[in-house]
Amino acid sequence: MRLKPARYLLRFDDLCPTMSRTRWEPFLAIITRYRLRPLLAVVPDNQDPHLRFEDPDPRFWEHMRALQAAGATIAMHGYRHLCASRGKPFIALHQETEFAGVDEQTQREWIRAGLAILRGQGLQPRLFVAPRHGFDRATLRALVAEGLGFLSDGFATRPSTRGKVVWIPQQLWGPVTKNTGLWTICIHTNTAHAALEKNLDAFVQKFAEQMICFDDLLRDDQFSALGWTERLTEWLALQRVRST
Repeated sequence: MRLKPARYLLRFDDLCPTMSRTRWEPFLAIITRYRLRPLLAVVPDNQDPHLRFEDPDPRFWEHMRALQAAGATIAMHGYRHLCASRGKPFIALHQETEFAGVDEQTQREWIRAGLAILRGQGLQPRLFVAPRHGFDRATLRALVAEGLGFLSDGFATRPSTRGKVVWIPQQLWGPVTKNTGLWTICIHTNTAHAALEKNLDAFVQKFAEQMICFDDLLRDDQFSALGWTERLTEWLALQRVRST
């Protein structure tokens, strides 16, 4: 059976009023040029000093609303992006996270508060993105309880269900050509180098027909749990990332 061509989903992380507008502008130009509909991971109430690159942008929320209206999907990127917990996350890439290890009631309160902030700014968050990949079973239960049934994470090559949540995999931090499967390319614009801008522009131009959005997934995919061989493949992919 002939394999279906790879599909690519673009995600931008750490979006908040104090992000680097200088570094964001070139990537915004790519979004506009190719009419992309990416995932925008927005921090509801940023308190992380590492994300304070410029004075707060008074038009930040207006810009996010405009991108949403143009087809981008808003994701809630944690709550305050303060990673002070040393719990055990599903995806063990970092020792300190915001959510993993925090009691479930607090996690639920954070998710509820974050959703309220984003909705109060006219945004409609449809996915959850945990800072530093840090979430656990309590996070999944809290997401379900607050009505947020999708997250962007994991190293599978297709969307899947786990803990009553749909996981949209995120495996890449720059453009990489793949033969088949779904691949989310996560870009941290605040610290991205100029070379990444050029590589991404060339990649999107070449694979324009294979660039998709969240609504494409909802229309075209059926979500089910990973089989044991898929789980093994996912685990091996995680180990390769951890070793780099």
